[in-house]
Amino acid sequence: MNVDNELLKNMDKLHTTELGVERIKRNLSLDVDANDVVDWCKTKINSANAALTRSGKNWYVSVDNCIITVNAYSYTIITAHKEKR
Repeated sequence: MNVDNELLKNMDKLHTTELGVERIKRNLSLDVDANDVVDWCKTKINSANAALTRSGKNWYVSVDNCIITVNAYSYTIITAHKEKR
């Protein structure tokens, strides 16, 4: 399987925890419902300008001045934060 497409092929498995929802909303100043946080992340990961890289056990998705961190084994969205300039 192409490593670059592994995350994209498993988008249906993407999820996060309650603490993950709060952390992502706080870090990115998002004003969306808990269920919408995962959908928001999926949309960003699927966008054409998203850069996916894997380092160790995590995927890092750099898109629209933010970085989304996803566990490569469980497909849990760990956190997301604004890119530091």
